[in-house]
Amino acid sequence: MAVLNEPARQLIESGKLAHCVTINPDGGPQVTCVWVGLDGDDIVMAHLGAWQKVRNLRRDARIALSIEGSGSNPVGMQDYLVVHGRAEIIEGGAAELLQRLAFVYVGPGVKFPPMDDPPPGYVVRIRPDRIGGHGPWASGESGGS
Repeated sequence: MAVLNEPARQLIESGKLAHCVTINPDGGPQVTCVWVGLDGDDIVMAHLGAWQKVRNLRRDARIALSIEGSGSNPVGMQDYLVVHGRAEIIEGGAAELLQRLAFVYVGPGVKFPPMDDPPPGYVVRIRPDRIGGHGPWASGESGGS
């Protein structure tokens, strides 16, 4: 398991969308933007339904996330974090996690999901195996993934 350093943890909890890549049944990539947060050393995301990414992860737990940072190097290369890992799907708890993440992504006082009785959904816990990209979380700070 790879350890998320403090700059990576800060970026994950900054409210920037993560690009989530899973593997479709035909072997091709499935990409979507998701809200992410941290629970201990795991990255977490929540889904109210068994969307394609959830179905893909049930079949193949491999996952990759990328998040664009706010810094850049002297020649203009934008910082970005890439996390490769394995996902565990937990039934239930999605609404509670989405509410916590909504305060970061939408703002204080928001009700999310915006319904009275949301389905239990799924929480996806991602255990990082490899961390890369370009920025202070990448080995040698010069990046490369």
